[in-house]
Amino acid sequence: MGEKEDNCILGVDLGTHTMGYAIINTQNKRVSLSQFGVIRLEMYGSVGEKLFKAHEHITEVIKNYKPDTIALESPFLGKNVNTLMSLARCQGVIMLSAFSHHTPLYEYSPRSIKLAVAGNGNATKEQVAKMLQAILSFEHIPKLLDATDALAVAVCHHFQNNGTSQNKTTKWKNFVENNQERIIP
Repeated sequence: MGEKEDNCILGVDLGTHTMGYAIINTQNKRVSLSQFGVIRLEMYGSVGEKLFKAHEHITEVIKNYKPDTIALESPFLGKNVNTLMSLARCQGVIMLSAFSHHTPLYEYSPRSIKLAVAGNGNATKEQVAKMLQAILSFEHIPKLLDATDALAVAVCHHFQNNGTSQNKTTKWKNFVENNQERIIP
């Protein structure tokens, strides 16, 4: 799958306290940073309110930048099942936002993102941020690395779809089409 001449990618780092987002623009194999930052959600009370605010903010980013694709990091089971559940709920909100705007959504494992960006699937957040700084020539690494994590997701997607990385992507539309028996009417 080759990219069209100009492409805008929204990368999202899931979180219910702090969610990272990044917008990159690509032209063939060249990539440039448009915007990256965080959405602070810790000030909202309930999980439902946090998820609603995440949806509002991501929807605003989608409306403002009109990304051609959205890429996000898939949640993984660490030490805490409650954290996984929160991230899965957040993932659902981002999926809703993407599908509401008819924007294709891709998902990448944390290891594949680190491998694509830093060349090491076990790289630290700081190593990934430094590599992104070298690739995109931005001046300061943000204090909250959720922003650079989201940037890494977007850059990983760009690398994946330009043939510069060998990692596999998952497109939800294809998953649904290929797993009709799993869908409950």
